[in-house]
Amino acid sequence: MTDEISPPPVPRRSTETGRLPGLDQAPWDSPVNGTRVLFGEGRLEGLGPLVKDLGGTRVLVVTDPGLVQAGHADKARAALRKESLLAAVFSGVEENPTTLHVAAGVEMARREKIDFIVGLGGGSSMDCAKGINFILTNGGKMEDYRGTNRASLPMLASVGVPTTAGTGSEAQAYALIARAADKDKMACGDDKARFRAVILDPSLLVSVPRRVAAMAGMDAVAHAVESFVSLPADDTARAFAGEAWRLLSTQLARALGESAGPTARAAMLWGAHLAGAGIDRAMLGVAHACANPLTARCGVAHGIAVALMLPHVVRFNGEMIAAAYADLQARAGKAASSPHDLATRIEALREACHLPATLAAAGVDTSSLPALADEAARQWTAGFNPRPVTAQDLLKLYRQAA
Repeated sequence: MTDEISPPPVPRRSTETGRLPGLDQAPWDSPVNGTRVLFGEGRLEGLGPLVKDLGGTRVLVVTDPGLVQAGHADKARAALRKESLLAAVFSGVEENPTTLHVAAGVEMARREKIDFIVGLGGGSSMDCAKGINFILTNGGKMEDYRGTNRASLPMLASVGVPTTAGTGSEAQAYALIARAADKDKMACGDDKARFRAVILDPSLLVSVPRRVAAMAGMDAVAHAVESFVSLPADDTARAFAGEAWRLLSTQLARALGESAGPTARAAMLWGAHLAGAGIDRAMLGVAHACANPLTARCGVAHGIAVALMLPHVVRFNGEMIAAAYADLQARAGKAASSPHDLATRIEALREACHLPATLAAAGVDTSSLPALADEAARQWTAGFNPRPVTAQDLLKLYRQAA
């Protein structure tokens, strides 16, 4: 698994952030990191004109059964049909999509003679949409695209529509697809797989169950914290991640409350997108390297896994990069903050989300920790962590979280 040990180069975008649009300016239509972003309540209604403007005529909407039941898939299809566009819905996506989900989507896309793809849902739907695009246009299997920019042929234009505030997949050129045989997660990235445009419609978050929103929110928090301090992070990545942390750390608990309003939902969606844009430029770190084996081998939901590991990773990294974490906190209005303060803040957010605080509470058998540490050391995100790590370091982190 060469890609896990030697991380591929991080793609660099030529665009700079300029002044990030604010929530008080919504609705707006603005480029972010080179991708056109339509943000505001009700923007899903503009999906049809957007796809038509980008040249689509026969559209595959990639989503999951829950979003079909919630009516979001019907809304997307109605918006497309208003512009006389053919709209087929592939709703076979499940959490942590595998090569089998991608293959099923490709089969439908070929049958329907698709020329455009819309990823509608959480990270699983959008990752699956990108995976379908790889195989539909370039052939072969997902393993062929593990790494960066390995697709030789053009890919279909596509649009991402997130329905959770979490993964930020809509802002990234990578698809995370698990190999069906062994659940090994493969990061397959290519600039050609990037969504041409993204619709951020906060009204789509209303139907998200609280626990799902909590796990997605903690995932977004981890994205902001890790991409801010990763080895490849530049000023633009830190601008994205810093603003994401400010929004997410102040709005997550409010967004989960019974009286959550449109402002909190908008802040979470925008924050998650910015955190995703930070990943696109700077990648992640050890919290995600530890989380992936917990999901693949122990069945721990990804949002829970990163929320469990992140505070311990912050304290570990903080021994070397205290100033960077202080800078992150300063962007959220916290003065003279230590890495321990940041870790404690993350733990408070996790508690507000009512998520497990230990691996034992998440159902992880401590006898599996050495094997998990060995696998975490092979995860490619470990190579971007600001403090070098060994399998023994990772085992200590797991034991601290146990």
